[in-house]
Amino acid sequence: MTETHLMASSHPITPPPELVQQWLGDFFGCTPDPELSDSERFLATRAAQWGGDQELEACCEWVSQWRCMVGGNRPEVGLRAARRPKPPSLKEQALQALSEAVKMADDVPPEGICSDQADIIRRALEALPND
Repeated sequence: MTETHLMASSHPITPPPELVQQWLGDFFGCTPDPELSDSERFLATRAAQWGGDQELEACCEWVSQWRCMVGGNRPEVGLRAARRPKPPSLKEQALQALSEAVKMADDVPPEGICSDQADIIRRALEALPND
C-alpha cells in the first residue's frame, strides 16, 4: 500500500468509491469501470479534502467574529481541532500495531505479524534516534 493511498484512506474526508464511480459516470456519460484507478481515487480524495478544508476555514473565520473564549481557546481553534484532528503519530501507529500483533498472538498460535504491521513498526524504529 503506498503512502499516498494510506494518506487518502485515513483522512476524515474521503469520498466512498461508489460516489467517485458515480461522478466518473456523470462526467463521461457512461458506466465507469468498477475498479477505480489510483489516479481517480487520489484526485477525487484531494478534491473532496480541498473543498472540505475551504468550508472549514470559512466556518472558522465566521466563528472567530464572536471574540469569545471557549475553554481558554478561541472557538475556531476548537472547531478546527475537532474537524481536522491530527493523524496518529508514527510512534502511536507502531504501538497500536504492536498491541494488535500481541493480541493476535494471544488468540491464535503466533505466526508472526502481518507485513503492514511490520512495515509500521520498522518505519517507527528507523525514525528513532540511534542512541
